[in-house]
Amino acid sequence: MFKNFATRITLGFAVFAWLGAAAELNPAAISIQLPKDIKWVEGDGSAHANLVGDPSKEGWYVYLTKWYPHHNSRPHSHPHDRFITVLSGTWWVGTGSNYDPEHMVPLPAGTFVTHFGKQIHYDGAKDEPCILEMVGMGPTTETKH
Repeated sequence: MFKNFATRITLGFAVFAWLGAAAELNPAAISIQLPKDIKWVEGDGSAHANLVGDPSKEGWYVYLTKWYPHHNSRPHSHPHDRFITVLSGTWWVGTGSNYDPEHMVPLPAGTFVTHFGKQIHYDGAKDEPCILEMVGMGPTTETKH
């Protein structure tokens, strides 16, 4: 493909320079949280990690929820719409105030869900953990039903 040694060396230096430049990102332009840097807070059957904002305060928030196997929430609602993407595993959901885990619906990774404000739902994991990304407007609270 490359006919001479000098061309290969020049191309090698260009790739090396490009890789070096890509590693020096401007922190005023981008913020990155690698998985090892995300701070998880353990709860009862789940863990949470705030990525942006604070769900308990006014404004937008983005956080992760990790449901552990065989744990579900009980029927509850939130005051505002929440937008949820299943990042991994299978998330199980149900609606209404009658808690019925046998009739929860499985949602695989890649599914996008809108939980509408003031509507009753419950959710969790069955045989495997699942991780969700939740986006919404705070402050958010949970009203048990």
